[in-house]
Amino acid sequence: MEWLDRMAKAISLIESRMEGKTDIEELAREAYSSPFHFQRMFHMLTGFTVAEYIRRRKLTLAAQELASTSSKVVDIALKYGYESPESFAKAFRKAHGISPTDARERGIPLKAFPRLSFHLSLKGAQDMDYRIIDRPAVRTIGVKIATTTTDGQNSREIPRFWQQAHSDGTIGKLVEACPGKELLGICGDMDLANERFDYWIAAENDDRPADEQWKEFTIPAATWAVFPSIGPMPHAIQDVWRRIFEEWFPSTGYEHAAGPELEVYPDGDTTSPDYRCEVWVPIVKKQI
Repeated sequence: MEWLDRMAKAISLIESRMEGKTDIEELAREAYSSPFHFQRMFHMLTGFTVAEYIRRRKLTLAAQELASTSSKVVDIALKYGYESPESFAKAFRKAHGISPTDARERGIPLKAFPRLSFHLSLKGAQDMDYRIIDRPAVRTIGVKIATTTTDGQNSREIPRFWQQAHSDGTIGKLVEACPGKELLGICGDMDLANERFDYWIAAENDDRPADEQWKEFTIPAATWAVFPSIGPMPHAIQDVWRRIFEEWFPSTGYEHAAGPELEVYPDGDTTSPDYRCEVWVPIVKKQI
């Protein structure tokens, strides 16, 4: 497929710039997409961000150079974009479990993070239901945490956030404050270049002002692709997210509109095989 070729070209460009700075906008142009869509696709398809991939690849190449050459540690650090030997040593130890100096010793085990490649995987035909809707801005209230995609930290922190909100009564109070409204999980203020975003547990509310208990978040007006998820949480909705980026985006004329993403949770037994919720993704037509 065409999108596979584009992603492969972007990876080749990344690999050619390992000794310098990598510009996200240039990578996105190589993939014929917006910077936000490229970064979001990359993360959903690979499980790590562009920045994390580049960091791991540089530390792999640096380890190989330390083990096979007599180049100074400071020179290798600067070559791969680290401002000081200290910052390089800290990142190197986190990646390999040893110091850069130790990497020169014969027989020392090192970790290799290989270059990515994208391949088409043919699967059994399975319809993917969705609808496209336009919606004006919506005001919500709720609670939030700041999290990061680095090392998959968000995948651990968000479930804990929901568990805490249930156990400390926050969910019950939010339902009372927003009667008749569905609970929302919102990924907002996404800063993909720095691997950070805010995650909200919220509900629509036009009347209640923000206060010490509730903060306010406005979901902007947008065109949305809405996908149903049917099955027990969290596996059913995780599968929907995977298919959106692996199957739906590559096969349509749309890309991510760089706005917040929503999960809409109606009341019900979330462990039931019949539980139905939705994923909302903001979209725009591709500009090619």
